[in-house]
Amino acid sequence: MNFDTLLIATKNRKKIGEFRALLDNSSISLLDLTDLHDVEEVDETGETFEANAKLKASAYARATNVWSLADDSGLEVDALAGKPGVHSARWASMHDRGSGDSANNALLLEQLTDVNDDARTARFVCVLELADPTGQIILTARDHVEGRILRAPQGTNGFGYDPLFFIPSFGRSMAQLSAQEKHAISHRGKAMKKMIALMRDEQFIK
Repeated sequence: MNFDTLLIATKNRKKIGEFRALLDNSSISLLDLTDLHDVEEVDETGETFEANAKLKASAYARATNVWSLADDSGLEVDALAGKPGVHSARWASMHDRGSGDSANNALLLEQLTDVNDDARTARFVCVLELADPTGQIILTARDHVEGRILRAPQGTNGFGYDPLFFIPSFGRSMAQLSAQEKHAISHRGKAMKKMIALMRDEQFIK
């Protein structure tokens, strides 16, 4: 069983760009939520990355009758007991500190002001869920990348917390990597490679 169209279930244009780049060599046509103007947005009420990704994949697949791929991803900071986690994109707004990437980064830096460099360990996590047009979850992939939180943003190539996320093996922040470097080691890049391999194993794509 294969399919020729896949919905990338997000409106985040930078995520869409990453997914389209990762799926560039596949044989399927890609849609995303910016192409669809009459689909109701799904509330991310889950308490885990897996739960939120499943909610989105299932709901958007049923709403569009198209195979749908959804991710939930975020930053887990050890000194904050794994937070912001599933609330990564809304971290500042949850604390009445504004909204958006700059506000999220500013709040995180403030919360880690007194944390020593060797205790600023963190990881980006990504969970991907693929649902068929009935909303049934068919495949799941998960991966992560380890790093630590810098004391000031570095780089302009990424989004979200990328400018604060230092990768020791590169000696640079995620936002200082080229797109090719990021896709090779990022949580989303690695999870997407796992998902593509699963989709090919199931003969969903060529």
